[in-house]
Amino acid sequence: MDLQARALLLLLLLSAVCNAYPTDVRNQTNYRIKQKNSEKEDITTTILRMNNGSADMLFEGDVFVPRSRTAKKCLDPRYSCFWPKSSNGNVEIPFVLSDEYDHNEKNQILKAMKGFEGRTCIRFLRHRGERAYLSIESKFGCFSLMGRSGERQLVSLQRPGCLNNGIIQHELLHAMGFYHEHTRSDRDKYVKINWDNIQEYYYKNFQKMDTDNLTPYDYSSVMQYGKTAFGKNRAESITPIPDPNVPIGQREGMSDTDILRVNKLYKCWSYIG
Repeated sequence: MDLQARALLLLLLLSAVCNAYPTDVRNQTNYRIKQKNSEKEDITTTILRMNNGSADMLFEGDVFVPRSRTAKKCLDPRYSCFWPKSSNGNVEIPFVLSDEYDHNEKNQILKAMKGFEGRTCIRFLRHRGERAYLSIESKFGCFSLMGRSGERQLVSLQRPGCLNNGIIQHELLHAMGFYHEHTRSDRDKYVKINWDNIQEYYYKNFQKMDTDNLTPYDYSSVMQYGKTAFGKNRAESITPIPDPNVPIGQREGMSDTDILRVNKLYKCWSYIG
């Protein structure tokens, strides 16, 4: 058998081996690899990776800004972007879960919601015809509106990449009116923004807000972005001070300070020890 014939035979054998595995098996393998890698990422890296290429107008990477509304509306005293208290003393937030999610994915979202119960007066309840409610759907990426809009409002949790407990709670906190930790008005006492490591186009994502901070700065907040958020070639954009080795960008879920902040903002006095 000449060299050309042997090469052709080898190609045919390789093709047969590849095709022996069904497409769905190969796709599942690729997904498991991506999922394993995502478990090593900080919360920012995952969110920004999932939102890369989105056609939506996203402020700070994951705050959805409709054309009819600015991202700062919640800070305008003319508006109330907070969910009201019910007569029973709880803050009830109606929601609808898209049927795009399978049973396990729905349970992941419900479990993240349950993380608010028992420690705050926030209750996520199935939509019963209320005008204002969260519509949780698997759109392109992980993002949410800022605060209560007064009508149907989208929270995007793309399956499967955004269905991590910390990311789900992060986006729900946006829907409740919370900004990222690194945009607090007092942030310069706690983190250094390395402007030289950030593309000028992304400077807006580090704009300080005129915030009511409620609690001390929290490096472990689920709303704190990681050290390389929007950094050029993964360069460090946010450095904790005075100790640059403090870890930031955790993706596990709300910290104790996040919980305290929710209770203070929504006046859940019976949950504050």
